[in-house]
Amino acid sequence: MSHKQVTANHWGAGVARIENDTLSAVEPHSGDPNPSRINENIASSLKGTARVLKPSIREGYLKHGFNEQNRKRGEEKFVEVSWDKALDLITAEIKRVKKDHGNEAIYAGSYGWASAGRVHHAQSQLKRFLNVNGGSVRSVGNYSYNAALELMPHIVGDFRQHVKHITRWSTVAKEGELVVMFGGMPLRNTQVSGGGVGKHTIRDDLLSCVEAGVRFVNFSPLKTDAINALNAQWLAPRPGSDTAIMLGLAHTLYAEGLHDQAFLNKYTVGADKFLAYLTGETDGVVKDADWAQVQSGIDAETIRSLAREMKAKRTLVTCAVSLQRADFGEQPLWMTLTLACMLGYIGLPGGGYGIGYGADSAIGTSDRPFRWSVFPQLKNPVEEFLPVAMVADMLLHPNEEYPYNGQTRTFPDTKMVWWAGGNPFHHHQDLNRLRQAFQKPETIIVNEINWTATARHADIVLPIASSLERNDFGAGHQDNSLVPMPRAMMPRGEAREEYEIYCDLAKRLGTYEAFSEGRTSADWLDHMWEDLQEIAKPHGYDLPELETFQKGDIITFDDPAPEAVFLKEFRDDPEVNPLTTPSGKIELYCEFIAGFNYDDCKGHASWLPPREWLGSDKTKTYPLHLVSGQPETRLHSQYDNGDFSLEKKIKGREPVLINPVDAKKYSIVDGDIVSLKNDRGECLAGALVTDTIMQGVVFLWTGAWYDPDFSTSNHRDTHGNPNVLTHDLRTSKLGQGPSAQSVLVSIEKFVGELPEIKVFKAPLV
Repeated sequence: MSHKQVTANHWGAGVARIENDTLSAVEPHSGDPNPSRINENIASSLKGTARVLKPSIREGYLKHGFNEQNRKRGEEKFVEVSWDKALDLITAEIKRVKKDHGNEAIYAGSYGWASAGRVHHAQSQLKRFLNVNGGSVRSVGNYSYNAALELMPHIVGDFRQHVKHITRWSTVAKEGELVVMFGGMPLRNTQVSGGGVGKHTIRDDLLSCVEAGVRFVNFSPLKTDAINALNAQWLAPRPGSDTAIMLGLAHTLYAEGLHDQAFLNKYTVGADKFLAYLTGETDGVVKDADWAQVQSGIDAETIRSLAREMKAKRTLVTCAVSLQRADFGEQPLWMTLTLACMLGYIGLPGGGYGIGYGADSAIGTSDRPFRWSVFPQLKNPVEEFLPVAMVADMLLHPNEEYPYNGQTRTFPDTKMVWWAGGNPFHHHQDLNRLRQAFQKPETIIVNEINWTATARHADIVLPIASSLERNDFGAGHQDNSLVPMPRAMMPRGEAREEYEIYCDLAKRLGTYEAFSEGRTSADWLDHMWEDLQEIAKPHGYDLPELETFQKGDIITFDDPAPEAVFLKEFRDDPEVNPLTTPSGKIELYCEFIAGFNYDDCKGHASWLPPREWLGSDKTKTYPLHLVSGQPETRLHSQYDNGDFSLEKKIKGREPVLINPVDAKKYSIVDGDIVSLKNDRGECLAGALVTDTIMQGVVFLWTGAWYDPDFSTSNHRDTHGNPNVLTHDLRTSKLGQGPSAQSVLVSIEKFVGELPEIKVFKAPLV
């Protein structure tokens, strides 16, 4: 027997095909104009050899407990145990850590996308459980755009809200004439949206702009960061030099009297201080187009010509969030805003600026019509928190002070780490350093579907039911759709819903009523759907009963702001509609930030040469700049062992893009396995020779499951994970974000017998 049913994932709705009570495939949804192929990974991954099937304890931990000497997390095998054994052990550890060290010694990592679904939301469930048991240290921010989260409120307002209110592409098609993209507009990223995607429409929206005559310019080392259909002018700068290019554009506008002084006077503060810096009055360096050419490699006359065109046409300046994941990543964000202010098109249809376009499917295309219901986390009794990208620093340097956004904070002394719904051995930088950090806690618990590297570095691994093995409903954070998620099959092995696991633990700890409120997971699903029905009614929507919805199809709502123009109200009347900044205006010079006296984030947008880039002396040893980015074949590292992800690998390794000139220089041909190396680590990858990557740069997709070879001195990754090469330094003292895009490497053809890929097999005794 076989049947089909709709389901949701972060990369879009799909149709699950079930044959004999087993998932055989997840097919495209007929209503999606541009469905994602990532759905092709699901069935094969869930049935794969990497599936966690039973509760498992690391062998050394099982023998010696939390106080073992010479831990070798990541290298040891695991022993499968009963659920009672695992839960009794966790219960004892929670009681011990709380008694001996307090709840401030528990870190609830739980950072990551996990799986779609409103009820079975990994972070919310873990944090609710810990909160009713005394709380834990939480993370704040994210790896994707942490610099923006910390910087933008000081100078223009809440970044998360601005992404929701960003100018729609429909208005760009109607009123815009030029889109200048720093970091491009990579559509591979727009396959995804947190919580789910009903329909992938951004490609069609962009094509509407092209048909309307809008011209695109793509500043990126990778040509394919703009799809061919945009007919974008490709300008390939040195990675990390975008701020310098923007300064060169701004100088041309100012020197030729093309800047909008009236806009600066009415809507901004501190323009005089920035202009003094731009012209060299304050530091003796004129940031003109000739200077920008030296930093970026982009011809000075090209910069001048583009600046004039940007003023002559209604221009939208965009900045990819990837640019702020680099040394001093706050600066391209601040300079994007500053350049847009000098043009004066902010608040006008089709013009201004936007940070985050291309980061997911919803930005610039839609928003939800009302808030979705959420699984309540309850109040955390522990006030301590950690900027998310500092987890290795926390574990390696307990009780040490660090600066953060004007504060001086102290790292907690972490004894227990619990990770659910994420994979730090994908997100984090300098994985050899992270491995050292992961040896420090006394106990690490990981909830997982598959044996990822994070699971392999745990002490206790709990097998979790996937989204297709439980009942739920999907709703994207900014998407305007609700998607049914009925169970398609029973969980494999002894995998369980996380909610059931926490209920069993809460019973052992005497907090069951506080955690569950007497509800099963089915009861929570009913409760949250009823809540959503009540939320929808005042907005004119009468949602069906849950049973009807789960047997049906996607419900799509109208975008509540289809003609949104970012900061229009502020432009119309800045006195009535002030910003949330200290001045109520755009702060081109921010007295508040200047008062921090940070050398890596001053009072205005500034050029700070990256610590690692092609303008560095380090190129004598490591001559290539490595850029890493989201692949088309998966969301981050999810389901890397699935069919679609494996299909694109080269001899089992992740592909690395290299320019033909560089390939010839290093005697590399298409399909060779190569070694990428620097003083932090080494990984193997499959060479993909292409002229779509600029000379001097290599591009390696993120998300290949980390597979270290412990027989080598530098624990070489055999699979192609770029984060064995990236440094674990922060963007600045202000944002403390990751700076993975500032990294230099060497490359050479790998000679010898290829090591086995081991990460797709369970590490069991």
